[in-house]
Amino acid sequence: MEASAGIGFDLDHTLAIDNKLERVAFMRLLELVEEHGGSAIGTLNDESDRIDSLLSQQREGAFSIEEAIRQFVVDRGVEARDFYVERFVKMVLEMVDEFVIPLPGVKRTLAALRERGVPVAVLSNGWNPLQIRKAQRAGFEGPVLASADIGQQKPSARAFEALTGALGTQAERTWFVGDDPWCDVNGSRDAGLHAVWFDWEHKEFPAELRPPPYTIHALEELLDLLPAVVSTT
Repeated sequence: MEASAGIGFDLDHTLAIDNKLERVAFMRLLELVEEHGGSAIGTLNDESDRIDSLLSQQREGAFSIEEAIRQFVVDRGVEARDFYVERFVKMVLEMVDEFVIPLPGVKRTLAALRERGVPVAVLSNGWNPLQIRKAQRAGFEGPVLASADIGQQKPSARAFEALTGALGTQAERTWFVGDDPWCDVNGSRDAGLHAVWFDWEHKEFPAELRPPPYTIHALEELLDLLPAVVSTT
């Protein structure tokens, strides 16, 4: 049965911040690589930049997180054994509770949406089970769609089609809340959803994009939009 209206959420910098969790995990993996005879590439700043570039490419769909890990260790002179992939994934998941911090008001807002029976789902450019664990840390209990699983990254319209499929809603009956003007706001709007820009950092919206139809500065402000959500046709 199709839901009347639903809400999709971005995850990182919308429901929670992860304080560069994956970068830190790669730095810890580097320590292990060095113990096994490998070596760092350049200075600490060089390593941070290389890791950020590797993660950016992975999130854009250039390769999987497993391939990123193997590339990382090979580039530092160590054989790409499955051991490193397993160790990295285990380490990252164990770090979630320490590193991931829900944004203020997130848990209250999600609880209020549950009470009102509004279906919710997360759509994130990332990989599972990490994104699931991060969402759970923020108090999220609905489906968590990661780009690595669905084979599509925001701002692709097909990524948002996967979201509406998970929600059981039509695009015109779906809100999407996120902090990124291009991936979240412009992407969801181009896919036919109602875009909500979560501007909790009080940034300037890019002049080259159409202004967002809705802007909130605290997630709890989303609850004020619920009458509009319910009445959308």
